[in-house]
Amino acid sequence: MAKARQKRAKSGRKEGVLRELNTNKTLYLMCLPALLLLFLLCYLPFGGIWMAFTDFNALDGVFGSPFVGLRNFSIFFKQLTAWNVVKNTLIINFFGIILGLIVPISLAIFLNEMRLGIYKRVVQSVMFFPYFLSWVVVSYFVYAFLNPDKGLMNTIIQFFGGDKIMWYSQPKWWPLILTFMQVWKSMGYNMVVYLASITGIDSTLYEAATLDGATKWQQTKYITLPALKPIIVMMFILNVGHIFYSDFGLFYQVTQGVPNSLYNVASTFDTYVYQALQSNVTIGRTAAAGLFQAACCCATVLVANFIVSKIDEESAII
Repeated sequence: MAKARQKRAKSGRKEGVLRELNTNKTLYLMCLPALLLLFLLCYLPFGGIWMAFTDFNALDGVFGSPFVGLRNFSIFFKQLTAWNVVKNTLIINFFGIILGLIVPISLAIFLNEMRLGIYKRVVQSVMFFPYFLSWVVVSYFVYAFLNPDKGLMNTIIQFFGGDKIMWYSQPKWWPLILTFMQVWKSMGYNMVVYLASITGIDSTLYEAATLDGATKWQQTKYITLPALKPIIVMMFILNVGHIFYSDFGLFYQVTQGVPNSLYNVASTFDTYVYQALQSNVTIGRTAAAGLFQAACCCATVLVANFIVSKIDEESAII
């Protein structure tokens, strides 16, 4: 009897799946190209993870190369550059995450308070424009400012009697420059996300607060920010998941190829892998660095989501 019930249950589930496929076959066919691309571009390359555990060579291929276990990881972490890469990635991304929350939220609240529609749209478009610029183009803008001889910054400094600064030879300035550029380029996109959430808040809440004599700061503190809490938490968790990820264009293009003078402050996982592949470093070791980066990103997302779920379970995204 038990086997018969299990057989009927299995048959019922199978019929249910077939019925679902037949009912929504048009929708599933529409999804098929996207799912195929997702598999080819995202999941199929996962096979390359195996290279991190092999002494890869092109003749033997990915799965035919000699297995070396964790040797590639050991060699990577014994290098001083490995910990330098981790430090630079974490420090710049940490401040980028903090400022990437404060600045866009502040701008979104400021824009929401504007009443002149044309001026509001112009300001919004100007702030959103950097998001569409390539880092290659941005690097030329930065070079126009920081050129040691004719750059705008040195021209201003010398006009006021100061000595010109060799920007691309002095590493102390670059953590600040890179953090500023990271926030500057992404603030428009993030601002629009927060602004869309703010415009969805019931306007009667602000009207009631105004009648009760609440100031703009009190309205922001007790109405706007609490309403933005879910989207702030979601953006924070997603950004924390990228804390081990560095924008290759930012670190490589803006610094003019991460020269030796800036290597200790501008070298990150992405630039390390790229430069290592151009040198004599084996593909297995670069694959190990990339796999470690991906594992850390995954772990930080899970940890951040776990912490958020303990504070406010409804705000967690997983």
